[in-house]
Amino acid sequence: MEYNTDRTHLNMPEYGRIIQILVERCKTLATKEERNEMANAIVDFMGQRNPQLRDEENYKHKLWDHLFILASFDLDVDSPYPITSQEELHTPPKRMDYPKLQGDFKFYGKSILTLIEKAIELEPGEEKEALIEVIANNMKKSYNVYNKEHVHDDVIFRHLKELSENRLDLTNIESLDKSKIYYATNKNNSNNKNRNYTNNNQNKRRSFNPKNNRN
Repeated sequence: MEYNTDRTHLNMPEYGRIIQILVERCKTLATKEERNEMANAIVDFMGQRNPQLRDEENYKHKLWDHLFILASFDLDVDSPYPITSQEELHTPPKRMDYPKLQGDFKFYGKSILTLIEKAIELEPGEEKEALIEVIANNMKKSYNVYNKEHVHDDVIFRHLKELSENRLDLTNIESLDKSKIYYATNKNNSNNKNRNYTNNNQNKRRSFNPKNNRN
């Protein structure tokens, strides 16, 4: 009996041992023409064994990359795509830069910072003032949702001023108008509560209806 531990290592187990054997066989062929013909046949076979790859972008290119991985990058054939080197394959992706929102500001998110930068770039005028108020309203919404408590407008004004490094200032406004999104959310929640309350009362009246309790 032959155990898997005694067999050659599978570079990509999802393709199975048959394809791995075919790749090893392809490497031993004498001429490049023969190797090219067999490599193309193997790639087609790999696509048939894994049809879900066809839903991915550039799936043919990925199949050829997988072929060279299966061959441990030791396969002399002509690929229709640029060959990914072993070094490129094992190079870790670059670390993503995340916005540094700490303390009181962590729940506002990157979109608020993007809007603040856009507002700073605008020339003074109605468009800029409208965008600043939209930003402040969304900040108020985010604060209330995250902290589950009402926040005074002066807190939002202070946070906006700090996030914009004193370039956006709403301290001359007494209070914020409710944004359409925030108002609609609260209105829908209120309507749902009223609807549930009405349905519960109707169910209670049906339960205590004498006609329903007759034997």
